[in-house]
Amino acid sequence: MSGAERKTARAELSAIGQALAILGDRWVLLILQRAFLLRIRTFAGWRDALGISESVLAGRLKELVGHGIFELAAYRDGRTRHEYRLTERGLALWTLLVAIHSWERDWADRRRLPPLRHELCGHAAEPYLGCGACLRPMSARDTRTEPGPLATFSRIGPPRRHRRTVRPGAAPDLIGYCPDSMEILGDRWSTAILAAALLGTRRFVDFQSSLGLAPSVLTDRLRRFVELGVLDPRPDGSYRLTDKGLAFFEVFAFLVDWAQREFPAPEGSALAITHTPCGAALDPVLLCAACGRALRRREVRSVMDL
Repeated sequence: MSGAERKTARAELSAIGQALAILGDRWVLLILQRAFLLRIRTFAGWRDALGISESVLAGRLKELVGHGIFELAAYRDGRTRHEYRLTERGLALWTLLVAIHSWERDWADRRRLPPLRHELCGHAAEPYLGCGACLRPMSARDTRTEPGPLATFSRIGPPRRHRRTVRPGAAPDLIGYCPDSMEILGDRWSTAILAAALLGTRRFVDFQSSLGLAPSVLTDRLRRFVELGVLDPRPDGSYRLTDKGLAFFEVFAFLVDWAQREFPAPEGSALAITHTPCGAALDPVLLCAACGRALRRREVRSVMDL
């Protein structure tokens, strides 16, 4: 398939579907996380930090360049070498990755995660989701979502390119994302199921019809979510989001915002999310728990940088 054909195929998906086709993979998320947190830029840097095979790493980096998230840049180190630099599209993923960090801190018992410091106020940021219009906290419970007529999850993505890379029971390193996050974001169908639940889907048959999933795949993912404490099975056969599951809306909000800003998509396939207290359209920001101000990428540092 030519580059033009791949671009056309991606454009037939919803913007969220295109984003999940890129980000719904464990290695991609870990590559991006190390790029932001450890400022890794070279092939050897990711290979050594992640213990990833060279063939898998080469494939993921090629895809990230193809999707405009990284760009190759030459530099001199005795001889000409190349490094991977985040583009503006890639840099815009900072809020999504910090939101994952915050969810793990609050819901995955990861208090030993390296804290983030807000340089403007000098305190630990402990970021939380806020509305960019009114700068008040925002959660799933105080938003309203209106899907467009073509915003169906059957447009969520193409056939999976990679084998499932979640490793159940794998112990996380100090900064690596934990298995809880990887169960949700490391597989595009898991993310789609949780997104559908956040938008009000409750029953097996409704998940299946909206997602177009094989019953065996859906059964497996729902079981995993119940085990993680993200979904609560009810006696009537429905599944309800727990507080832990609802809290993942913070990550979902940044995913939707990034996707719908960055990718062209068929008209009518977007999600319109409104912050009901102020009536503003979705404009998610990270707020500092210490001073209440919106956090900006250049004003936040990990203690690993200090």
